[in-house]
Amino acid sequence: MTSTDPAANAAQTPSAAAHNRQAGMQTPRVVSSAADIHSILAEFGSQGTKTTAVIILALGGIFMDAYDFSSLAFGITAIQEQFGLNGFMTGLVNASIMVGAVIGALFGGYLVDRFGRYRLFMADMVFFVVAAIGCAVAPNEWVLIAFRFVMGIGVGLDLPVAMAFLAEFSKLKGKGNRSQRVNAWSPAWYFATGMGYVIVLIIFITLPYDQHAILWRIVVGFGAVPALIVLLVRRRYLAESPEWLANQGDLRGAVEVMRSHHNLNVELAPEGERAAANASDRSARGGRWAGFAELFSPRYRVRTIVALCVSVFSTFGYNAVAYGTPLIITTLFHQTPLITIIASLVINLGFGTLGGLLGMSIVNRFGTRRITLFGFVIQALALGTLAIVGIPNGALVLVAVAMLAAFVFAQAGGPGANLMNYATLSYPTRLRGIGIGFNQSVLRAFSIVSLIMFPILAASLGTGVFWIVACAPLAGAIAVGIVAWDPTAKDVEHED
Repeated sequence: MTSTDPAANAAQTPSAAAHNRQAGMQTPRVVSSAADIHSILAEFGSQGTKTTAVIILALGGIFMDAYDFSSLAFGITAIQEQFGLNGFMTGLVNASIMVGAVIGALFGGYLVDRFGRYRLFMADMVFFVVAAIGCAVAPNEWVLIAFRFVMGIGVGLDLPVAMAFLAEFSKLKGKGNRSQRVNAWSPAWYFATGMGYVIVLIIFITLPYDQHAILWRIVVGFGAVPALIVLLVRRRYLAESPEWLANQGDLRGAVEVMRSHHNLNVELAPEGERAAANASDRSARGGRWAGFAELFSPRYRVRTIVALCVSVFSTFGYNAVAYGTPLIITTLFHQTPLITIIASLVINLGFGTLGGLLGMSIVNRFGTRRITLFGFVIQALALGTLAIVGIPNGALVLVAVAMLAAFVFAQAGGPGANLMNYATLSYPTRLRGIGIGFNQSVLRAFSIVSLIMFPILAASLGTGVFWIVACAPLAGAIAVGIVAWDPTAKDVEHED
């Protein structure tokens, strides 16, 4: 780690000097306030291999969130048969993870602003390990529901801290900026979902037919393995967010992380030490319950509302279509289990991941708002086509599956990706965790309703259920079209 002694900084190695020249920091930047920290990170925040490691670890958390959410999707029909579940209980098994996620996100958003990103990041994987094993050995539906609830708490805790790391270890503009890094959660999510179906396919082929009833248990239990790996690797490479440290008045800690993880040539001014030591404004540091009320203050009210609209309307469709893909293909399209697995794999791993990568690549050029709007429109058209096709036969099966793929592609690159941009980048560091947590808790609350209702509506309406689901992206398009706020490349720290 670089010394704070100016003489030591002057005697840099040739490689370090060359790096600083390339970074535009030939001489040390002197830090005397939290505003200086924010300004330097906005300009140079993506530098260093260790910052890349932090980004990868944050996305590793997203991978686990997605895997645990989707790991039960294919096995839900087997669970129905084994436990003798009706439509309501099937929806309750699905929705139990969302109930946990509501609580985890609500408290996780507060905790990540109050106690820091690092501590919470280190704790949440424990929930995944315990819950995955518990679900795999569940003897009845109530035990399964209980451990799915625990799993949801882990997901709720992880999302606010992962999004905060993606934003706060990235620069404001240019390649690898905050909008792109936050959008990276989408391809990571669909890659994880797709890999879940790869695991399902491998086990489906290798497991004897008479043992297929335990397939879902193996898939769910396997989630404990990558969770343990991520937990161990995190201990080695993670560091606290320097922006959060600066807001807490710990300018020295922020400077240390900027040197060790961002490779930045910075030093703390004596007056910075004194200002940090005398800092007493607790409200500026974040982590207060009053932060939830501030989300609806005049400055942030419109942003909060449009972020909620994007999240709620895009997730309603996602729960019905992407999360319910196996149920749709098996029950509504009357296809075999093998076709269901392969189609679900291709839709998520192929179209979902590609859509997410496309959204990342074009968000700087077109902006979050415009991409979200077009994504909602494509989704509405795809759902309308599915409703018109009805139960497909012959070549119409390909058309129906293509519409599911189009919906997921638009979700991954449009509203599904950008809901995190709205929730993460609309608020400064001191409110970021609470903003994400509140957004996710409301989102998951609506998800509970959709996960419980979709199997019931699908059973009674058949493919006519797609007309109802199509209302969600239409409402989302209207909301985004009315509200002009776009968080892309907005310096909300300076604004605060």
